[in-house]
Amino acid sequence: MEDERGYKIDLEVRHGPLEKIDLAAMTASCTDRWTNRSLCLVNDCVVRLGILHGEFHWHRHDEEDEFFLVLEGRLMVDTEGRTEELRPHQGYMVPRGVMHRTRAPERTAVIMVEKSSVVPTGSGD
Repeated sequence: MEDERGYKIDLEVRHGPLEKIDLAAMTASCTDRWTNRSLCLVNDCVVRLGILHGEFHWHRHDEEDEFFLVLEGRLMVDTEGRTEELRPHQGYMVPRGVMHRTRAPERTAVIMVEKSSVVPTGSGD
């Protein structure tokens, strides 16, 4: 479902244990500008696939860390006073409580790992 900002965030976990997940096919078939799909649960964390183009709003997660791994494209992770640019096969962890936003200047596919209790849009916005 798309929210008022144009983000499509699907919190329903789509895959279970011992099930193959075809990231290339999912990425290729996605026509949305900004989508976040929950793939599977690993212990108490959720693994998500983001297909991103544009920028997300500034926010923080008070209780959860967030990890980003770029599969294709470029992802900018802004924190207060700093920007980190990630390219394919590069990852970055934003600790809980840190204000941040992500920006994708081109179509970008990202794996995100965070505690399953997280609200993807964060707080503090």
